[in-house]
This record gives sequence, structure tokens and C-alpha cells, in this order.
Amino acid sequence: MKNALLYYILFIGFIYFTPAKLHAGIPANAGKKATIESGTLSGVVYDKGTHTGLIGASVYIADLKLGVITDSSGHYFIKKIPAGTYLVEVNYVGFKTLTRNVKIAGAVVEDFELQTNIVEESEVVVTGLSKATQIRRSPIPIVSINHNYIASNLNTNIIDAITKVPGITAVTTGPNVSKPYIRGLGFNRILTLYDGVRQEGQQWGDEHGIEVDQYSIDRVEAVKGPASLSYGSDALAGVVNLIPTQPAAEGKIIGDILGEYQTNNGLIAGSAMLGGTKSGFEWMGRLSHKQATNYQNKMDGRVYGTAFNETDATGYLGLHGKWGYSHLSFSTFNDRQKIPDGSRDSATGRFTKQITEADAFRPIVSDAELRSYDITGINQHIRHYRFYSNNSFSMGGSRLQVNLAYQKSHRQEFAHPEYLDIPGLDLDLNTYNYDIKYYLPELNGWNIVVGTNGMYQKNNVAKGTDFVIPSYHQFDVGPFMLLKKTFDKLDVSGGLRYDNRSFSSNQLYTRPDPSTGFSKPVYGADTVGASKLFYDYSHNFSGVSGSVGLTYNATDKLSFKANMARGYRAPNISEISANGVHPGTNIYQIGNADFKPEFSLQEDIGFVYASKLVVVNLSVFNNDIQNYIFNQKLTTATGADSVLVAGNQTFKFQQGKAELYGGEMNIDFHPIKALHFENSLSAVYALHKGSNGIKITDSARYLPFIPPFHGISELRYDFSSKTHHLVNGFIKAQLVYYAAQNRVYLADNTETPTPGYTLFNMGLGSGFTNKKGKTIFNIYLMANNLFDVSYFDHLSRLKYFLYSPTDTDPNHGIHNMGRNIAFKIDFPLSFDTKK
Repeated sequence: MKNALLYYILFIGFIYFTPAKLHAGIPANAGKKATIESGTLSGVVYDKGTHTGLIGASVYIADLKLGVITDSSGHYFIKKIPAGTYLVEVNYVGFKTLTRNVKIAGAVVEDFELQTNIVEESEVVVTGLSKATQIRRSPIPIVSINHNYIASNLNTNIIDAITKVPGITAVTTGPNVSKPYIRGLGFNRILTLYDGVRQEGQQWGDEHGIEVDQYSIDRVEAVKGPASLSYGSDALAGVVNLIPTQPAAEGKIIGDILGEYQTNNGLIAGSAMLGGTKSGFEWMGRLSHKQATNYQNKMDGRVYGTAFNETDATGYLGLHGKWGYSHLSFSTFNDRQKIPDGSRDSATGRFTKQITEADAFRPIVSDAELRSYDITGINQHIRHYRFYSNNSFSMGGSRLQVNLAYQKSHRQEFAHPEYLDIPGLDLDLNTYNYDIKYYLPELNGWNIVVGTNGMYQKNNVAKGTDFVIPSYHQFDVGPFMLLKKTFDKLDVSGGLRYDNRSFSSNQLYTRPDPSTGFSKPVYGADTVGASKLFYDYSHNFSGVSGSVGLTYNATDKLSFKANMARGYRAPNISEISANGVHPGTNIYQIGNADFKPEFSLQEDIGFVYASKLVVVNLSVFNNDIQNYIFNQKLTTATGADSVLVAGNQTFKFQQGKAELYGGEMNIDFHPIKALHFENSLSAVYALHKGSNGIKITDSARYLPFIPPFHGISELRYDFSSKTHHLVNGFIKAQLVYYAAQNRVYLADNTETPTPGYTLFNMGLGSGFTNKKGKTIFNIYLMANNLFDVSYFDHLSRLKYFLYSPTDTDPNHGIHNMGRNIAFKIDFPLSFDTKK
């Protein structure tokens, strides 16, 4: 790793200090006038109403990760911009965001007039696209969640923070483990990115959350549909791109100190960040910590096994110049998390805990232990380390982007109560990512990108005592082409991709360890008479994906969209090879080595209408999936649960055809600037179509784990007062409605219906300024489930954690979190390095 870092520094130093003519690919003796084509962008950002300059407005070029802040006269100046055409985004609090394509060639002067806004302008996004684009002009169904939204909504992790966005939900295992679901699909069908780098951390597991510091995320972009074209396997149903805080503007130092407390599980959290940019050199660092005891609700009391303790760090160094930019970043994630199993005393309903390997008797968990922050007893330890480099090099009229990453995910689950220093499950995953894109010079208005991305991955499972999957390695490669062009009011985009995954898993023999009695791997002559859990297996998975779409901008207020995309996903390691008990799931899982890749074909149509008084956004979709993989409970000939290991239900992955359809609608009313009445509805319906001519029974006609019809209504009033030193204040009331989910996979008792429920949330917050109008701190007071409703979320895994393996009462599952009130304060820092 040290050598890799040294090579990187030497490479960037060469790029930075080598004469510019070499960067452009021009021979050194070609003449002194040969240089990289570059330019500057300057001008003034005005208030359109008063024609005065706006102090502190942001001018940002997303494709270059380059921006500045206007000075005391509203002037801005960006230097060392590689030649080309870029989408420039200008925003200022309380004003409508303005975007404009600007061609950079030499010294360019461009003024921007902003007007006060009632509704926000369509945001600029970069995920899954050939270049930065306004959402309203992209035919791909995509949403953007900004920092203000994340900060002003109560959440327990970063995925939980986006589950109120139409079309996005989450499968949860308590408050700190959430896996994103988009339009009824999740797990390895949704690809999570961190700053554009695919997140790799054993995401095949039901209870394996996303190893990311929630306080490091500045905004989120989510593609609601196949994105295999840009990212390959695992993006079959969508992408969630978690984008951390971006570099400070040139000549600025920024920072933030944040503290948070939540009442339900006593969450205590803090985060501190500091970063700056001067003369093109960028740096930033962040340290975060959060810990909580067991969450509670009025039906179950405190839920044993849901406490956690997490410490994270992130940082980066970067250079910006007329040759482009280069960033070297790192992140670490360290989480100790209890493992719930739901066991309770049949007489009192109080939680019990396992204390011996024989598990003949379970004592009731004491109140003191339920309230404790200590992570003792059965628990899991998750560590994730990431080093990555984002680079963009100007090459005349073209651009080369090279992103490289190394990730290490180490997951240990300590499930032996008498040997808590010996991990049951020990998974050590190492991943090397690469993503190379070449942006060709614009050709007759066509923006063309060609590239390839993929990864090499190696997973070692042989250090534990429980083996649910074998050790394996795989290599992915996926060349692709993206195209985009604007014909007056019509935007057209699309592309094509081919993916190949070379996969190999290793055989594994085990026999009991004489000192502990637990299984341990054996090799060579020791395999004679040993148990063979896994066989050698090798296979190549491949497929073609692509998309084509268009947006017709009928007027400045009305746009129509249509898109068709084909997605691809290779089966994951668990689906192919699983054969064992996975601690923390209460499941003995069986895979199937004969699986084929999944392919989806999704059609989307919709429209957006935005005026000063109302914004309407409607999107509907239909998604057909071939070779759809799902999990089914196995039963005996008498209909009873099949039990291969006591205390665990037996499930086996199956494959067939599926169809999902539905849509989302937003209607936001803004009768006056300060008042917002925002409403959304989400619906997804999923049918199991079977395979090989097998007739589907009524109990198996629906797919499992599909979110029910739901909607959110929010009434928010924004306020500011210079007299009282208040800025960006808000008060809001929110109603969240989930209908009953009766369209469930009833076959073999795999799933049960879930009653509907309604939750009421509230929030209040404001920034406080000094006499000069600079924000000193922001305060937020927020409450979820204010009336302490007892409910089951249909996508909560804890719903199926009953009193005991023989319990059949669905009401004995674990309910979701009760009333939760959060208090949050942050102190933003920003000052000019020139002073």
C-alpha cells in the first residue's frame, strides 16, 4: 500500500510539474507556443430585482469539481479551466438556482442574474450520465437529495435519510442497519456508490448495512431504474450515489462541528470537519462518532441486540490545474453492533439472551443491560477501509477520467457466547476498482463518452467457525459507450455496454477443533473423513445492457420524458453457493450453482410541470425481469418448517420471471414564497411469473418484500429575521401513510401480511447569525412518530423475529421504533485564506 501511494504521488507530481505541452500530447520540440488549451471564467452574480451583487453566491462546475464564492461586490473569478463546454450552476440561499452551458476558450466573462424563488430549480446531477445535466433534462429517472433535506429530517443512518423520497425505501434490521430499496428491488440489484466508487462490503447479506459515515455525506443522487449501462452488474434496478462534502472554494477554509442526541435509543453523536483550498491545492478531514443503546417501542420495550458503537474518519488531498484535477481520498468505518435474535420469555414477553453453547436455558435480560451502551455478548464487528483516487486530465478538446480504488471490508460476527474472542463468521473482502472514461471532443453537438470499468475481488472466509459461503475471487470488465445530444427542445441520450464476470469459488473441508468443538477448515491429508461444505466452482457470467431515452422540453415549465433500459446482474456469492447458518438472520441458507444472470427491461414515462405556484412530477414504470432470484422457505411434506439446524428456518434461493410496475407522483403547492405544501405518492406492484411452464398458485403469485402503497404530506413554513438574527428557519408538520400490504408471498409461510399505519412527524430549525449576518450555529429539533404508534414496517426483518423458533403468532415479531425526538446543533466555519 505504501508503494502504491508513492507511485501515485510521483505520477501526480509528473502531471503537475511537466511542461503543459507534454500534457496535451504534443512533442517537446514542437514549439514554445504549444500549451494545454485553458481559460478563465469571471463575472458578477446579481439580484435580478435590485441589480446589486450577491455576496457569497456559489458558482460551481460539477464536471470539474471546481467552484468559487462571490466576493463583497458579487464578483467571481475561476482560473485554470480546461477548454470545453461546461454546465455552470449558480446558487444562493433564497434565490432560484441558475444553470447555464458556458463554452470556455480563453478569458470568458459571464454574468448571472438570480431571482428570488418560490420553488427550487431542477438540480444538476452527474450519476449515470455522460456529463453533468439538469434533472429536468435527463430522461433517466433520477432524484437528488441535498444537504438541507438530510439535515432537516430525523434519521438514524444515511440510507434511512432518503427513505421518504418517492420510490425509495429500505430493508432494515434495527436503527443502524438499512439497505436501499428502489421500486421494490434491493440487495445486489441496487448499487451503492461512495463519491462515484462502488461500495463493496458483503452486501449480499440481509443484515449487512452500508459502511459509510452518515455525517460525511453532503448530498445523494439516486437513479430509479437500470443503470447497468454505466456501472455494470448490481445496478440492475438502480443506483444510490452517496456524495461527500466537496472541496472548499478557491481561497476558502470551511469546517463544521456537529452534535446530535436522540431520545429513543439515547443516540449520542458528533462530527468535526475542516478543509480548504488555496492555489489549486485542496485538503479536507473529518472525524465522526455515534453510539446508542437498544431502541424501544411501547409493545416490546427496549429491543435487545440493537445497540451500536461506530467511529469513522475520512480525508483527502487534491490538486486542481489547467490540466484537470486529481484527488487522493480515504475513508474508514468501524462499527461494533449487537446482533438481535428476538428470543423472549413466553410468559412475560421480555427479551432473553443466549449464554451457553448448549443454549438449554436463556435468562431474561435485565433492565440495566437493556439501557447499557456496552457492546458485550453476541455482537458483530464491521470494519471498512477505502483508498481511492479521482482524476480528470484535459487533452485538448477531450478529457480523460481515471478513477481507481482499493477497499477492504472485514466483517466478524461473534456468535459463541462462551468464546466471545472467536468469530463465528469471519469475512475478509478485498476489492480493487477501476473506472476509465474518455470524453471525446464534441462532434456535431454529440457528447460521446467511451470507457470501461469493473473490479477484481477476493473474499476469504476461512478464519471463522461458521461458513455460509465459500472463499472466492472474481474479475469484472465492462466496456461501454454513452451518447447525448440536444436538438433544440429535444434531449436524446443512450448507450450500450457488454459485461463479463469471471468467477471462481474454492472447495472447503471442515472438521471439529479438538479444543473448542467448533468447525475449522482443513487441507491436504486432513480432508480425509472431513465434511465437505463447498466444491470448486468456476463460471463466466456475461450480458449486454443499454438504454435509450428522450426529454422534450415543451416550455420552460413543462417537460415530457421517456426512457427504456436493459439491466444486467450476475448472481451473487450467496445465491450461487450458500450452504449454512448465517448468524444474525435465524436462517439456514442454501444457494443454487445453476443460476443464470438476471436481465431486466424497464420502460419509464413521465412529465414535470413547474410554475411559481405548483410543481407536478409524475413517473410511471414497468419492469420485466428474466431469471429473477428470490428466497423461499423450505417445508416438509407435512407443511411444517424444514429445520436443518435447530433454531433456524431453512431457505433456498429460487429463480423465475417477475414483473414490477407502478410509479411516483409529487404535487407541491407554494401559494406564497414561505409556505410549502408538498405531497408524494409511491406505488409498486410485483408479480411472480414462474418459469419452465410451472403454474403459479395464488399463495405464490406476488414477490416477497415489496413495499406497500404509501404517501407523505408535509406542510412547511420558512422564515428568516435579520432583526432577531435568524436565517433559513423552518417549522414543519409531516404525515406519513403506509397502506396494508396484503399482496405477499404466502407460499410456505415465507411472508405474512402487514397492517397499515400512519405516523406524524414534526420539525423546527433555524440558523443564528452575528451582527454581520454570518451564521454562527444551526439548531434543529425534530420528532418522528410523535404519537408513539406501534407498527410493523413491511420491510423490517425484525418483524419475523418471533419469541422462539416454534412460535407462529405474527404479532410476536419485533415492532419498529417508537417516538423519537432529536436535538441537533452544528457550527459551520468559513473564512477567506487571503485575510
